[in-house]
Amino acid sequence: MTRKPIFALIAAMLAPQAYAEDARLTSPVVITATRVEQNSFDLPVAIDVVEKKDIQDGQLQMTLSESLIRVPGITAQNRTNQSQDPQISSRGFGSRSSFGVRGVRVYVDGIPLTMPDGQGQPGIVDLSAIKSIEVMRGPFSALYGNSSGGVIQLISEDAPKTPEIGSKIMFGSYDTTRQIMDAAGTTGNVEYLINASNFRTDGYRDHSSGDKQAATAKLKIKVNEDTTLTSLINWFDQKAEDPSGLKRWASDGEPSAFTNPTGVVDAVNNANTRVTRSHKQIGFNLQHNLNQNNAINVMAYAGKRDNNQILATNPDGSNARSSVIARDFHGTDVRWDNNGTLINLPYTLSFGLNYGKSSDARTDTNVLSSGSVVSDLNRDEDNIVNNFDQYLQGKLAATESLDIHAGLRHTKVKLTVKDHFLTGDTRGAYPNGNNTGSVQYEKTNPVIGAIFKINPSFNLYANYGKGFETPTFIEAAWNAVSSGLPNLSLKPSESQNYEVGAKAFIADNTEVNLSVFKITTENEIVLSATSTANRSVFKNADKTKRSGAELSLDSKFANNISTYLSYTMLNAEFDSDFTSDYKGTTQRVYAGNKIPGTYSNQIYAEIAWKYQPFGFSSALEGRYNSKVYVDDINSDAAPSYKIANIRAGFEQNVGGWNFSEFVRVENIFDKDYIGSVRINDGNSRFYEPAAGRNYLLSVGATYKF
Repeated sequence: MTRKPIFALIAAMLAPQAYAEDARLTSPVVITATRVEQNSFDLPVAIDVVEKKDIQDGQLQMTLSESLIRVPGITAQNRTNQSQDPQISSRGFGSRSSFGVRGVRVYVDGIPLTMPDGQGQPGIVDLSAIKSIEVMRGPFSALYGNSSGGVIQLISEDAPKTPEIGSKIMFGSYDTTRQIMDAAGTTGNVEYLINASNFRTDGYRDHSSGDKQAATAKLKIKVNEDTTLTSLINWFDQKAEDPSGLKRWASDGEPSAFTNPTGVVDAVNNANTRVTRSHKQIGFNLQHNLNQNNAINVMAYAGKRDNNQILATNPDGSNARSSVIARDFHGTDVRWDNNGTLINLPYTLSFGLNYGKSSDARTDTNVLSSGSVVSDLNRDEDNIVNNFDQYLQGKLAATESLDIHAGLRHTKVKLTVKDHFLTGDTRGAYPNGNNTGSVQYEKTNPVIGAIFKINPSFNLYANYGKGFETPTFIEAAWNAVSSGLPNLSLKPSESQNYEVGAKAFIADNTEVNLSVFKITTENEIVLSATSTANRSVFKNADKTKRSGAELSLDSKFANNISTYLSYTMLNAEFDSDFTSDYKGTTQRVYAGNKIPGTYSNQIYAEIAWKYQPFGFSSALEGRYNSKVYVDDINSDAAPSYKIANIRAGFEQNVGGWNFSEFVRVENIFDKDYIGSVRINDGNSRFYEPAAGRNYLLSVGATYKF
């Protein structure tokens, strides 16, 4: 029954096609995989591009989870919580992160949003200023340094040749509003883009309001025919309440995530859990062509981030802590690109040096004690991390039908703690001597891949590489739940990645991408102990393994109808036993337990239709996520869910004006489901309920001079 369709699919791929040479040009050009522009169809890596229409049309444009849910291999969960970054993982890497994004490196226009220790904050970038997002999974991500799962690169908008100004206003459920203003154009040899936005919401859940103001400025100067200088400035300021998670069952007066999803526990209200953030950074990129075969690229960036998080430190919130981080960071990347022929074989080659540094002035202060306001310092230290890397990456066209890609990156990462909270300082709970110390990690990782061009519409590829992931300062913060000592004995996790895949055009309307992978990891960083006081300790487990498949089908039909389907199958599990002191009890985690936060199956499907005479567009979206375990011992799981969304809009051009309107309805059947889980929560408040049926409306206007 199933063989005929499979054989028909293979035959369609292998058969020569007259249209193929033109069809393959529809694959997007990407820069992330090789650092030089190349058609994604001809690369031996799993890489997808989310286009501008899928980032901005019918979207709030506030979080990456809106756009990345369509990418196979990526889990992007909206936490319905403005105080936390979205949960983003790639092939299971990063699924265990409690704060920010780890295991996946994030960039905007080549400027890292991930610090040298692996912590990333993608909320820095305003998505209304982004034209595309490149998402690369697999071993070639190791060429970007300290990560194991992948690379997400956001590409900002290009300035139009003709100056234009625009404005857009959105409003929706839960008193959500967003205003966007932008101006862009070209004057002589200067291209400019300015974008500013304001966002506010009361939030779906109690105690989940938030507001955020953001701005982006991009300036591109063509110095001469061979030299271009681009500068990018990002800024935002944010305040948000934190509703925290809920237990499965109502108990001790706590609401249940499944029967009272909008509720919050008393600890949230008593401690008034919340966050305030401000962030500003500037980056420069100088590109200079020495001649037709050689070019240099110099990138530099610097910035400052302030973060103040108020956390409950006991189950009822009568005790609370203010955790303040004042971060200064900077870095640079210098790269030489060369192309030519070697024994009459075309090649490209890139060699680069990379340096980055982040310095956090970190203080923790008890602000509530038994319900009374206090101000007791219990942590005062500097967390400093820097890296110095060298990388080499190239491609050789061995034959007309075979390209070989390979690379090597040497990474050195150093974590340093400078303790200012010393013995004799009676403030706080844990005066513990001078805990100043440092640890250094160093590794060289190779990657290699080959792509076989069977015919102009069908490519096969294979790759192999090693990954390297150091502890972040979140994981190295404590060596016990009752002490203030940093945990500098953690080892980096090391992985081996294998992948095979196919890229094909079927008939003249469908592009297919398929990848199958297997990953083994040693010294995976896992939970060692957790407490009800929001303190977690980590250690190295022995082994984990991940295997799976990713599929995408992108089709375009007559009458402006299109469909898109992505499917991810992932088996991520521990491959050896270990124990953890989980909530004060020693628990054994068995080989075969699923890695929490990973979904065995994910599906995204979309059918869209446009009617160009009216400027009308619409789409129906469907999502399915299988159940997901909430902790290492697999004691419970959030159930699977299926939801549907719909979006529709109009666009009109009148003289120099362009007007647009859209409506979006999320969760149109008003399903109750758990949108994300808090991994290994010490209070068993694992569940973050997602919003029921909700809407978003937008109207916008742009004038072109």
